[in-house]
Amino acid sequence: MKALYTAIIVIFVLNIQSSSAQGCVAIRSNGNACGMGNPGSAKGWQLNLNNRYFKSYKHFVGTEEQKERVDSGTQVINHGYSMDITLTRNINSRWSVSVTAPFISNVRSSMYEHYGNASKNIHARRSTRAVGLGDLRLSVYRWMFDPAKSHKGNLQLGLGIKLATGDYQVQDYFWKNDSTYTMGPVDQSIQLGDGGTGITTEVNGYYNINHKLGVYGNFFYLINPRDQNGVSATRGAAPSATALKYFTNTMSVPDQFMARAGANYMAGNFTFSGGVRVEGVPSSDLIGGDRGFRRPGYVLSAEPVISYMKKKTTVYFALPVALVRDRTQSYSDKLRSADTKTHIQGDAAFADFLVNAGITFRF
Repeated sequence: MKALYTAIIVIFVLNIQSSSAQGCVAIRSNGNACGMGNPGSAKGWQLNLNNRYFKSYKHFVGTEEQKERVDSGTQVINHGYSMDITLTRNINSRWSVSVTAPFISNVRSSMYEHYGNASKNIHARRSTRAVGLGDLRLSVYRWMFDPAKSHKGNLQLGLGIKLATGDYQVQDYFWKNDSTYTMGPVDQSIQLGDGGTGITTEVNGYYNINHKLGVYGNFFYLINPRDQNGVSATRGAAPSATALKYFTNTMSVPDQFMARAGANYMAGNFTFSGGVRVEGVPSSDLIGGDRGFRRPGYVLSAEPVISYMKKKTTVYFALPVALVRDRTQSYSDKLRSADTKTHIQGDAAFADFLVNAGITFRF
């Protein structure tokens, strides 16, 4: 039974990771939404190394794919890689604390940010990059029911703080032609941080149907009270009158959310998990203003996972595959729609899938 508990909690740890800016919708790393503790375990430490990679290139307005972008070669392509290092201390059977440090390498290629989508120049597609430490996260977790008595299931609550340690002002070169370029902040989707100090709230739960089969659920919400971070969203150029009027000349500091649910099945040292997952950026924040440039939206994915546990080490591989991608209306889109009496809604590029793999050590 102890192995079952451990496997279920490890599944929480392995799958809760959100993509770091999964496409043009800046869904940043959540770190671990579980204290990684084994219910009923004594004091101890756990170290999780989680690696993620994605390639986003398909553009959506709402849920409708803009296939002409790929056909014409004007699509924006984001390659995102990150490694989250999470160290957790189990204080006792119910309380744990953790710290997550994400290290990020993002590359974005496009035409419109450089020569322009109409350019026929073979050099029109150029790349910008952002590499370094992301936003650190410190969290405290508590199992709400006594693990010694609650053998079938349990509920864990988490509360934390996200620090603005990631550089949210990374700059690179934007080319206007073969000999002219300007220096400016890279796109919001590949910045290393959002520039805000946030509050993280989490709920994790599981229930054992029998000694092999169980179900799980997780919820994560990042509250970012800061309205805008002051970083230009115009890639070093002067903001347009439209951008100034509708507050998109500087980048916003948006909230983000994630929820997932599914089932686990144990077979020896292997655990197979399958479920659904939704994550995204809302157009309006719970606390603070909604001004500033943002691409709100969400991804609904099918999430298969396989993990292998041997003694105090677990390795895993997950492949969330997008089922629904929706670039929703932003605050500025709504303002413009109201003024012009015409529905206005921007686009965003999304990935088809996310590769998520890593290892957990318990000691």
